[in-house]
Amino acid sequence: MTMAAMEFLLVAVGWLGAGLLLFGYAMVSSSRLSGESVAYQLINLGGSLGLMINSAVQAAWPSAVLNLIWAAIGVTALFKLYRIGLAR
Repeated sequence: MTMAAMEFLLVAVGWLGAGLLLFGYAMVSSSRLSGESVAYQLINLGGSLGLMINSAVQAAWPSAVLNLIWAAIGVTALFKLYRIGLAR
């Protein structure tokens, strides 16, 4: 893969991450999706991972760390939802 293609891919990953986070927020804010749903948590996790990767490549460390923590919260929420689903 050429350097230009790699740069394009990393920029696209960042924009996709930003889009996913905004989409998730809009869906929850408009009551079309529950903040406690697996779908929302997966959207949130995907968005935070995309932004984390892009931020780390750009050496934007505060944003990279923020999104790492955001992703960890998403994984924790998904694990909780999985456990609750097994308990039913």
